[in-house]
Amino acid sequence: MYWEVWFFYFFTYGILIYSIILLSAYMLIGVYSVFENIQHMKKHGFTDYSMVASSAVVPAISILAPAYNESATIVENVRSLFSIYYNNLELIVINDGSKDDSLQKLIDAYNLIKVPYFVNERVTTKPVRGVYKSTNAAFKKLTVIDKVNGGKADALNVGLNIASKKYVTCIDVDCILEQDALLRMVKPFMSNPDKRVIATGGVIRVANSCEVQGGKITKVHVPKDILARIQTVEYIRAFLLGRMAWSKLNGLLIISGAFGMFDKEIALTVGGYDTKTVGEDMELIVRMRLYMEDAKLPYAVRYISDPLCWTEVPISYKILWRQRDRWTRGTVETLWTHKKMFFNRKYGVLGLLSYPHWFFFEFMAPIIEFTGWAFFIVYAMLGMIEWHFYFLLLILIMCFGYLFSAFSILIETFTFRQYKEKRDVPKLLIAVLLEPFIFHLFVVGAAIRGILKMLLKETTGWGEMTRGGFTKKESTKG
Repeated sequence: MYWEVWFFYFFTYGILIYSIILLSAYMLIGVYSVFENIQHMKKHGFTDYSMVASSAVVPAISILAPAYNESATIVENVRSLFSIYYNNLELIVINDGSKDDSLQKLIDAYNLIKVPYFVNERVTTKPVRGVYKSTNAAFKKLTVIDKVNGGKADALNVGLNIASKKYVTCIDVDCILEQDALLRMVKPFMSNPDKRVIATGGVIRVANSCEVQGGKITKVHVPKDILARIQTVEYIRAFLLGRMAWSKLNGLLIISGAFGMFDKEIALTVGGYDTKTVGEDMELIVRMRLYMEDAKLPYAVRYISDPLCWTEVPISYKILWRQRDRWTRGTVETLWTHKKMFFNRKYGVLGLLSYPHWFFFEFMAPIIEFTGWAFFIVYAMLGMIEWHFYFLLLILIMCFGYLFSAFSILIETFTFRQYKEKRDVPKLLIAVLLEPFIFHLFVVGAAIRGILKMLLKETTGWGEMTRGGFTKKESTKG
């Protein structure tokens, strides 16, 4: 009986200490990010990007947009890409063997015809079935690739093989970019002479319920669907109170797959995207960083805190489960593949801070939380719970989570202020209250499922995500 009591207290205080360290880490990172966001706004807030938008001296960029069963939004999304302010640009849409009429919609909307085209296959990919160009001079920057289905990573590798520009921007085709997004993303590549910038990332915001016209976000709304609304809070919290700090420390381990810019030559040198992982975006950044570290070359990975990209998030629990399952598996695969960094002084910030943070607070967090709930149920049945202490701790943790999320909304309101209607902030704060009950436990369950899949060596492909389509603004005809 003695060992059972000992184990109970060891487990209880172990989780308590872990929770304190976790909350402290997030608080420090959050506060650091706030100061960095303020500095970023002071430094770049008055930059007139329109003055250099049409300049011939800005670096050339290839946009790579993989598409799989995106029929609902693909024409609108490609139109959005054409509206971007940038001169030296090519747009490559890769149809990854879609089962719907995505390709046909593109052919009809942009007057595409099949053309002969040589593909320099520096990275091996699934076969390319055809390359399409437009007969309309207005769409001369557009190239559409039709290929055998191989997953998102394989589709992006085809884009890397075909891209002719120095830098590549990889986006999800369901995303809508701000018109000056590329100018903001490319600026770090031009303004860091002492270090080679190998990648930049930007803020992703939720486009559900927003109004779209001509491929542009014309009116920002808080999502009507509660699941999408909670994800809006999650995205604000993650991007606004996290990544800016890691960028300043030069310790970013991930650039969102929804929108990132890369040095094409470095990406090809390390072998492009890994088609054997579902976390290809994170894995490529880590591999590029390790290449630069091992070669002892000065480099940086930068993050832009301005809202640059809008994407549609899942409003179905089934699709959300699949998405978070995949995100977890991608994280675990990347951490396992590059485990040599773990507390390795050779890799500096990456080995001593970034990797341990992801291991203990991203990978281990759902495991510890799930285990904690399992033991809580057992100890409750055995009558070993000190209920007054339990409820005090529960209230403390929930209050911290609520205040942290509310703080992120407050910072958004005083900085970028995307949600301007009077009822927007109260709606988001209500979503924060609902998050622990209808979202958080569900996401933890999806993460545990992803980890179990890894242990059981279950593999699945890119997967499908049904799009609802964006809300189109009605024309003003009365």
